[in-house]
Amino acid sequence: MSNTIYTMGVDVGGSYIKSVLISYNQETGDHKVLDKQTEKIRKRNPKVVATETVATLLGRNNLDYDNDIAYLASTGEGEMVERKTGHFYSMTSHSRGGKHFFPKAKTVVDMGGLYVRAIKIDEKGKVIDYKMTGQCASGSGQFIENISRYLGLAIEEVGEMSLKADNPEVPSGICAVLAETDVINLVSKGLSTPNIVKGINLSIAQRVVKLLGALKAESPIALVGGMGMNEGMVQAVEELAEGKKNRDFVFLSSNEAIYSGAIGAALWGGFRYYKLKEKGVSL
Repeated sequence: MSNTIYTMGVDVGGSYIKSVLISYNQETGDHKVLDKQTEKIRKRNPKVVATETVATLLGRNNLDYDNDIAYLASTGEGEMVERKTGHFYSMTSHSRGGKHFFPKAKTVVDMGGLYVRAIKIDEKGKVIDYKMTGQCASGSGQFIENISRYLGLAIEEVGEMSLKADNPEVPSGICAVLAETDVINLVSKGLSTPNIVKGINLSIAQRVVKLLGALKAESPIALVGGMGMNEGMVQAVEELAEGKKNRDFVFLSSNEAIYSGAIGAALWGGFRYYKLKEKGVSL
């Protein structure tokens, strides 16, 4: 396909940087995720980490940035991505990424590190309307990460642990800043680790279901972002949604949901590349 180009998307979040390499063809609508990379920032300089992830993808695929990449798109904290061609808002990127995973999705829930957003989308993955949580991190992936650390769990273990709960207690008002103290209190009450994790998942799921109701969301609903890979969180959202009248929601999740922002940015980058090319603008 002579009209196929390579684009890249880099999603800079609070804890992780996600990068993807995509082949994109505007004429046929075909695209394929060729490679992907996730790096935890830890205490490193995000700009350095972002540059390294891009270099890793290029190196693994024997590509040269200047000669082979038509568009490098950033999303999230885009100022951390050097040599980017352009930037896309996170909501725009995750919406398109959700459509990539689930073409029939009518609503996307971006369950990210800092907040949760319920987004109604059209058939092309464009944003029609949205509702989002406030800035309190207690309803976010960052909070889940903090809790898992205090409980001695790897973030990858949280979802499976939640599924083992038999009597979870939903906390009434956990504050992210006081997360350690809150967990100590739950432990002191004799709650098991699975029940603590499930209770916290249910607490966040309550916010998700409330957002979907306020948005008058349509199904199917794609759960994307880092928490979209947490099977315990997905289960909690499904359970609470089933308890609502006239909420016959179908939820869709992917084990690669963390890449939704990067994939969406790369796809919008390809779209923008062709649009500018039609206007005679060279990048």
